[in-house]
Amino acid sequence: MKLVVGLGNPGPRYAGTRHNVGFRIAERFAERRGLPLDERRFGGRFGRGRVELGAGLRCDVGILLPERFMNRSGQVVSEALGLLPVGAIEQDLLVVFDDVDLPFGRLRLRPGGGAGGHRGLSDVIACLGRDDFPRLRFGVGRPDLPMETADWVLQRFTAAEEALLGERLEAATSAIAAALGEGVAAAMNHVNRDPGAASDSAP
Repeated sequence: MKLVVGLGNPGPRYAGTRHNVGFRIAERFAERRGLPLDERRFGGRFGRGRVELGAGLRCDVGILLPERFMNRSGQVVSEALGLLPVGAIEQDLLVVFDDVDLPFGRLRLRPGGGAGGHRGLSDVIACLGRDDFPRLRFGVGRPDLPMETADWVLQRFTAAEEALLGERLEAATSAIAAALGEGVAAAMNHVNRDPGAASDSAP
């Protein structure tokens, strides 16, 4: 099976914040594929089922939203991987999270690499003892005014961003399906393209 992990912070205080966009993407993907996240397992919300990934391909997919705080996400992911029949981590795990270094709504799919300062991803890497697993970053941008990054990501999206967010969340769910169905290497060619510049084929 394949496992998609959306990163965020638990509880209503953090719902809708930039740091929780990983939750929103994973929830949107689960909703579109008819997967209820109605199980409490591994320290998070979980759902599993056979889902359509495009071109007639169906696959057993689990969706996991850790319900510990962001910087303690790794143990949840590690426990899930220890108990679920996930295939090869380097191709069957996909972690989804926010990225302040990308403009709002931009997507960046990668087969592995460092945490780039993201504390949730850093904890996942530490707990798994490896960083060679796919991840999908969703750009939340940086503030116009001086502000600590930790404060910025706990802000909600602006009204203008919320108006555009639905479309970008849909693009992110399509990116998940592409990564799981086509493989990361193939999916990167179109997922990483700048939506505002059709000719851009960002690496």
